[in-house]
Amino acid sequence: MSLLIKQGRIITATDDYVADIFIEGEKIVAIGNNLSVTAGKVLDASGLLVFPGGIDPHVHLDMPFMGTFSSDNYETGTRAALFGGTTMVIDFILQKQGNSLHTALQEWQSRSNGNCVGDYSFHMAVTDFNEHTKEEIKAMIEEEGIVSFKTFMAYKGALMIDDRQMVGLMQEVKKHGGLINVHATNGDMIDYLVARYKAEGKLSPLYHYLSQPEVTEAEASSRFADLANYTGCPGYIVHLTCEGALNAVRNATRRNQKVFVETCIQYLVLDASLYEKDFEGAKWVMSPPLREKKDQETLWAGINQGLVQVVATDHCPFKWEQKLMGKNDFSKIPNGHPAIEHRMELLYSEGVHKGRITLNKYVEVACTNAAKIFGMFPQKGTIAIGSDADIVLFDPNEKQTISAATHHMNVDYSGYEGWQLTGKIKTVLLRGQIAIENEQCLLPKGSGKFIKRKKVQGKI
Repeated sequence: MSLLIKQGRIITATDDYVADIFIEGEKIVAIGNNLSVTAGKVLDASGLLVFPGGIDPHVHLDMPFMGTFSSDNYETGTRAALFGGTTMVIDFILQKQGNSLHTALQEWQSRSNGNCVGDYSFHMAVTDFNEHTKEEIKAMIEEEGIVSFKTFMAYKGALMIDDRQMVGLMQEVKKHGGLINVHATNGDMIDYLVARYKAEGKLSPLYHYLSQPEVTEAEASSRFADLANYTGCPGYIVHLTCEGALNAVRNATRRNQKVFVETCIQYLVLDASLYEKDFEGAKWVMSPPLREKKDQETLWAGINQGLVQVVATDHCPFKWEQKLMGKNDFSKIPNGHPAIEHRMELLYSEGVHKGRITLNKYVEVACTNAAKIFGMFPQKGTIAIGSDADIVLFDPNEKQTISAATHHMNVDYSGYEGWQLTGKIKTVLLRGQIAIENEQCLLPKGSGKFIKRKKVQGKI
């Protein structure tokens, strides 16, 4: 099928112009003014912004955690993403200690294969780096197209690896053209504070926040940057939240080191005062926790300074009955927050509409940089001839209200209930097919493709 998008204002990370886009099959084949072509369908985009499909490189779908599973599976999660203009997600495979990376891959494929509505890929979380795991790295990158490997500096006994394993993994990943992602918080210090608060009978969600002070993230981010600098391995800090952690990255630039940084939409717009709402604060229990107003200012500035390259979600939803597992003990509240559907619209409304970032910066952090960092550019993340026709038509003026009553995520509350937004996704294309139109999803599960990614260069 061919499709012509007429007279939209096309925004990429570098460009801003009005033109037509002609699509044949899955690809963009022509861009120009008043294209003289015959198309099977024409979309009038006059008065609308035309963005590349969003890329969310940090989601957790159908993920086992604390004896339960995140409530969005690959079908509901990728469909909700499409409603919000995100056409591509990268999820996390979690290796179980004692098992191989390939075993973990097979487990996650058993849940994802044939179920995704939008496109997807995986990061591989390495929780047990040993000689056997080391031998699997090359095949993951070259055969499976999984080029990014996540490490945890917290969750001892389950996910955490020590610095010795971190250095060994970095050296092997660098050798084969991959990249290391990190959850950078000081797990030992957090474990100490959790135990202390519980012993004192301080069990409300507020103490989840207080057990992860800014220093735990700042110290771990600095240590990770040092290890990455020593090994020369490209490094990417996921869900960075605070001034102290971003200053660790800023300091690394003084030795000409590039550390990639992702923040998440919630850290830009929500703050830790929500933890004072008694147990309702459990809605926002995530790790790292929400921070202070001053940290929001730091992160917006970091985006404009080029220190923060990506805005993701860490989407990991749990229904209210699952959150109630921790009603009498904050350490038993499943960690996670639903946001996959609202990232693009929130970032536009709070960022572009309020003058905090430009349209080009918006596309850069929501779409393009993730494609570049994780080996998908220019197939994904831009509007260009030869790129996948992942395209969003966006009304910059339409008002809307966020509510759990109308969202498409499989969770019975919203972290943004009642928020008034300016700007709304109108139509979404996935590889040339209309995915979202008139607030309906037109694609069935199984429409999404697994995207094998290219080796990374550690540069954008």
